[in-house]
Amino acid sequence: QGPITGVNKEIAVLQCHGDCDPLVPLMFGSLTVEKLKSMINPANVTFRTYSGMMHSSCIEEMMDVKQFIDKHLPPVD
Repeated sequence: QGPITGVNKEIAVLQCHGDCDPLVPLMFGSLTVEKLKSMINPANVTFRTYSGMMHSSCIEEMMDVKQFIDKHLPPVD
């Protein structure tokens, strides 16, 4: 596939991962975020880990997702 260019190179990305995920090890999340940072503006890539979280979600993660959406998407009337 071709390189990422234009507006897509500036897209904001939030990647979340539990540090106890038995299905997708944290190492794979770390490798993925480094690959993303090599493809798009690394300043726009945020990687959050959650202590004790398995292959699921938690309140802290959902709050981070809400803050990310509020910051990057226009409000819906």
